[in-house]
Amino acid sequence: MGESLEDRSLGCVTILFGASGGKYPDANCVLVEGSNERILLDTTPGLVARGREAVGKVDRILLTHCHEDHFSANFLFPEAMVQCHSADLLGLHSLDGLLEIFGPSEPRRPELARMLVERFHFEPRLDARPFEHGDVFDLGDGVTIEVIHTPGHTRGHCAFRIRPLDLLFLGDVDLSSFGPFYADAWSSLLDFEATLKMLRTLDAACYLSGHHIGLLQGREAFLARLDRFEARIAERENRLLGYLAEPHTLEDIVAHRFVYRPQDQLPGIDQAERRSMSQHLDRLLNNGQLAEVEPGLYRSV
Repeated sequence: MGESLEDRSLGCVTILFGASGGKYPDANCVLVEGSNERILLDTTPGLVARGREAVGKVDRILLTHCHEDHFSANFLFPEAMVQCHSADLLGLHSLDGLLEIFGPSEPRRPELARMLVERFHFEPRLDARPFEHGDVFDLGDGVTIEVIHTPGHTRGHCAFRIRPLDLLFLGDVDLSSFGPFYADAWSSLLDFEATLKMLRTLDAACYLSGHHIGLLQGREAFLARLDRFEARIAERENRLLGYLAEPHTLEDIVAHRFVYRPQDQLPGIDQAERRSMSQHLDRLLNNGQLAEVEPGLYRSV
């Protein structure tokens, strides 16, 4: 990474921003320090670029979820205990488990496996342990981290509330203009929507996204970003309904692009479109807003 990486200290918390504001393949992560323990929330490519010496001793790593841009510096801290939500734990235990979370097509599976190991430094951690919603980690001197289960992006995706700063680290509820990503095998549109509804009930002094937006001060700023983020779901669905004024197949929908731009041609995009829009199709069929006029051919009602 050619650009400088910003660190921001807020008392017991140091935010370790990724390159380009945490744009993928980098991300933002957090070091939390109490009198008894130093904990990293996610380990990102930016940490690899900084090097272990820039962070120092780490006792524990808590992952928002088991994706490559959030665990890629685990290997720098072999002595640290690594934990994630129980629903994502198999992704830390083995490469096959991690691939199950992504669910790549068979032709892409070897390529993805190689990328996870070579580019994102995946190493199985058979010693990794689970945490659950509501668990609280006491770091000493009143510094705590509370686990809040926020599924949708993955089954085990979590946010962390850090006190006494009262910072809510959102992980890949990243508030970006791209919108929610629910295209992996272990993603769920319905779970993501429930998570967004729940997050509206949480008040915090500040909010930190895993990518792009970074640090927000106060609930009003957070809700404004959350509104825009969530609106992408309805926008995709409304565009789909308009497109299906004339009958089309799922493969037509994939080629048309509703999540990505038509010019985007990255590996895995067709599969991501297919998984994302299949969930919208299912919902619209169940709601009676679409009809399957012939097997595999859909039209708005």
